Amino acid sequence: MEEFDAIIIGAGHNGLITQAYLSRSGLRTISLESAPVAGGGLSTIEDPNFPGFFHNTHAFYHRGITNMPWFKDLDLERHGVDYIGADLYASLISRNGSVIQWWTDFEQTYKSFAALDRDDADTLRKWRDSFVPISRDILSVEARTAPIPADVRLRELEKTPEGRLLIEVSSRSPFEFVTQEFKHPQIQAALLFINGMREVDLRASGFGHHIASLFASPARVQTPRGGATALAKGLVRAVESHGGVVRTNAQVTRILIENNQAVGVELADGSQLRARKLVASSLNPHLTFLDLVGADRLPQDVAEKVQGFKYNVLGPLFSLHLNLSEAPVYRVSDEHPDVQRSLTVIMGIDNVATFLDIVRAHDEGRPGPQVLWGGTPTAFDPSQAPTGKHTAFMWEKTPYALHGDPNNWLAEREKHAQRMFDMWASYAPNLRAATISSFSQSPRDVALNNPNMREADVLMGAFTNGQIGINRPFEGAGKYRTFVNRLYLCGSASHPGGNITGLPGFIAAQEILNDRMEV
Repeated sequence: MEEFDAIIIGAGHNGLITQAYLSRSGLRTISLESAPVAGGGLSTIEDPNFPGFFHNTHAFYHRGITNMPWFKDLDLERHGVDYIGADLYASLISRNGSVIQWWTDFEQTYKSFAALDRDDADTLRKWRDSFVPISRDILSVEARTAPIPADVRLRELEKTPEGRLLIEVSSRSPFEFVTQEFKHPQIQAALLFINGMREVDLRASGFGHHIASLFASPARVQTPRGGATALAKGLVRAVESHGGVVRTNAQVTRILIENNQAVGVELADGSQLRARKLVASSLNPHLTFLDLVGADRLPQDVAEKVQGFKYNVLGPLFSLHLNLSEAPVYRVSDEHPDVQRSLTVIMGIDNVATFLDIVRAHDEGRPGPQVLWGGTPTAFDPSQAPTGKHTAFMWEKTPYALHGDPNNWLAEREKHAQRMFDMWASYAPNLRAATISSFSQSPRDVALNNPNMREADVLMGAFTNGQIGINRPFEGAGKYRTFVNRLYLCGSASHPGGNITGLPGFIAAQEILNDRMEV
């Protein structure tokens, strides 16, 4: 039986970051990944029918990664990770041809908003300026440290003007904040969709500050050269440079527990690995507790909390990927040439009512109004396609359980992909002649190919239902420790949540190492 000091279940980016820190501290570690490659959502695949065309099937947009503490601590540049920055993050194209843009340089963003409504642009500047110190001194610090009890946090925030403003604004939902503070329907729609791109439900109270903090943050939007998988490969190299082992095609079926201590794992082939010091899971609560610990071993209160863990209803995405002979050329680029170098292009949302219709459609399990967003990776990184060729993608928010059953996507996927293509081509007409081939991925495909993304939730847990801060994933497990001694959590279901930030894995590693030093 193989023995390690630490076993990490799941080799997504959070699991790899936790493992890298533990390996660097001198522990003998192994991570176990059920998929053929490490990385989880950091997936870049080569089209098997068209060699040389690479597609990022989940994560493409990363934000401020090179300024994350773990990026520097793990020396990822030395391990071959190179990020490309974008000055123009997003261009929202209306049906009438007007454009709203979000730039790294706020002054350019202000000019874009002011072209539609100067009062709303002034309001955006007011909130952005008010939140610069809040983002820098409060939110950024909270996102990089273990959460504290909500009542303690509240008392700390009440001590400063910035903290009191954060409390006041946070009491609202993003929808309430936008509709109360801004008047122009297209600007309202743009701000709510930018909020939605970060997978925060517009109805979620406690997140009224989210839009102001996005514009106040200095974090630059980035994408890794070579595709999302480049970050995963760099993390694997960082782990291995300190003696850690990353094992793929290794399906964990059980966490071994003796005397209420995690002592190892069992694999699908029946083999067992022992953990001398700890087991850490980067998987969602259902997989970790119900499947691997075992529902029969859970205290009743823990079982109820796990069963009550909610996934993001608005999170599932339908994706369409194209191999192209030339990049998309948008109609509006004659008057707005900058659109062609926008990392993100958004189409189909001109009014906040459209977003409300999307929300209602998700609640009812049906496709809503079409709103697409995506980009052309090869416009920034030509290495992801053969010379002179391109790849491009679009996402659309669609329900996971289509008309009540995710299997309904089997019959609807190709038809839905065609509707997406037709809409995209109405904004970029050259696509009809330029498309060499295409493929699509429904929410059902996402959940099947990535069991950790339960119900196709890329966040691994909604920010509603109280699942934030010290109560993420649920009360009693919010500091990366569980009711089982030596069993830790280190994935996106923990604070501060999903998206490619690496912060759950980073903070979990610090907590684990602190515990090891205290033993």
